[in-house]
Amino acid sequence: MELWYTENQTDNVKFSMRVKKTLYSKKSQFQQIDVIDTYDFGRVLVIDGWTMITEKDEFIYHEMITHVPIMVNKDIKNVLVIGAGDGGTVRELTRFNSIERIDMVELDEEVVKAAREYLPFTSCKLDDPRVNLYFQDGIKFVENKKNLYDLIIVDSTDPIGPGEGLFTREFYKNCYESLTDKGILVNQGESPYYDMNKKEMKRSNEKLKDIFPICEVYQYMIPTYPSGYWFFGFASKKLHPVNDFDEEFYNSLNLKDRYYNKDVHKASFALPNYVKELLK
Repeated sequence: MELWYTENQTDNVKFSMRVKKTLYSKKSQFQQIDVIDTYDFGRVLVIDGWTMITEKDEFIYHEMITHVPIMVNKDIKNVLVIGAGDGGTVRELTRFNSIERIDMVELDEEVVKAAREYLPFTSCKLDDPRVNLYFQDGIKFVENKKNLYDLIIVDSTDPIGPGEGLFTREFYKNCYESLTDKGILVNQGESPYYDMNKKEMKRSNEKLKDIFPICEVYQYMIPTYPSGYWFFGFASKKLHPVNDFDEEFYNSLNLKDRYYNKDVHKASFALPNYVKELLK
């Protein structure tokens, strides 16, 4: 018997992977969590029927969500990560010795438990001594915090279910207050291609522009996400992601990345016309 996992990316578009076997399946307090082993994409984390990461292409997402802000501000010491239960964002952050503290706030502890057992390629650095895990609501975590973090990464699901509050104006304002003088916020910024993602991308960008003096989006290509064409938001109090890119710092690190490099950094902010029109 052939087993297939199918993600309904829109009402009219489906994406399927042939499955070797299901490794984990549990309904937590917040969501349905599944880990499957597939033929072409390796292990896959699925939450509420949506693909979160695959073993084959997760490096694209995690390098781009972390490396871009760090190459703009080499003095980042304290980082807050909201979401990111699979651990991939933390894994990438721990590659930088200049970072001293990583607070990771994940609402659903069951995601982290599943990742520790079945996704070692992303969860392998969750026990780094610089990492502090908090299993609570990231929305409440940033309330009443002032001038604490040099970088906040919002590694969230789409704005439905538990992830919905991470796309609100109030949450973004609290993130602004939590950031230091040169602080940067990077968020999962959706996609400009399919209607549902396009609407949320536009709304998120509009809210950030109301709060941060510098607000841009940057693109990355990831085959297993709907349309394969996705974005992160970059919002900052002072630093511009291209004008303040620190090439000397980048060269000094001698990074061995699979996706990110200095040319990709600059090019990721060069947007097609239809995306520029969407974000006007």
